[in-house]
Amino acid sequence: MITYIIRRLLWALVILIMLTLLVFFAMRLLPGDPLLIYVARSQGLASMPPEALARLRTEYGLDKPIMVQYFNWVGNVVRGNFGTSIYFHENVGKLLLKRFPITIYLGTISFVIATIVGTLAGLLAALRRSKLADQIVTPLSYIGITVPIFWLGILMIYLFGLKLRWLPIAGYTSPLDDFWLSTRQIIMPVICLAIADIAALSRQMRSSVLEVIRQDYIRTAWSKGLRESIIVMRHVLKNSLIPVITLMGIAISLIFGGSVLVESVFNIPGIGRLMVQGIFAQDYVVVQSCALVFGVIIVLTNLIVDISYGWLDPRVRYG
Repeated sequence: MITYIIRRLLWALVILIMLTLLVFFAMRLLPGDPLLIYVARSQGLASMPPEALARLRTEYGLDKPIMVQYFNWVGNVVRGNFGTSIYFHENVGKLLLKRFPITIYLGTISFVIATIVGTLAGLLAALRRSKLADQIVTPLSYIGITVPIFWLGILMIYLFGLKLRWLPIAGYTSPLDDFWLSTRQIIMPVICLAIADIAALSRQMRSSVLEVIRQDYIRTAWSKGLRESIIVMRHVLKNSLIPVITLMGIAISLIFGGSVLVESVFNIPGIGRLMVQGIFAQDYVVVQSCALVFGVIIVLTNLIVDISYGWLDPRVRYG
């Protein structure tokens, strides 16, 4: 098991290095000069003398060769320095620190709800195959996977916010400041973030349970006269969760990827909305920092999933 974990850690390190390369050079391939765009928007190119523009390039390190910029950026990130935003004129680390808890808070709640609801719905549909529960869960899972989350968010705002006036249509309040208002504000964003993962997990759980209950040891358990609850909890559930746990890593990526859209639709000041603001302003420092944070979260989550998979199924360790 230790060898398996070390191998996974090395692969995670390689992926992180590739991620930094992709994030950095993808931003440099975008058309336009962020400094020129910012100057043109703020005060016009005519009022910016060439000396001042050159001073700005030196300040942001844009006068150095591209590979030197990359290694300087990686070195600064390792030390916790994400640079200074061209658009916000603020340390990016401070911007991330203020917005990161909001995104993590929404993402964690969405992931927990998606995991519990999706797993239980898939388990129920499989145990009651072709009955009412299965006939409800299966069509809803297909709808949940295909529905665009930004369209769902707009539809919920119109219905529950504007027409019925049950929920606030936008904004975010810390639960430490006003728990009830915060809970009402996050209901619609959490549903939008969790809906696709609930559908995917329920489908996978249903298929996995249907495969497990056909095994000989399950038939043996039934023939011994064991209660259904004991068979499900001791034999069916653990073996059915092996492929579902793998899917949970994908669920994390969907949740944090979806936060870019959901936070924009509901005007939530998280990392996703910060990334959108950076994209529109062509603030490469902000965009590559946000993309790196999302990438690190996804890589670490998949690392945990891989280790959990190896613990649940010993065959994987020696593959």
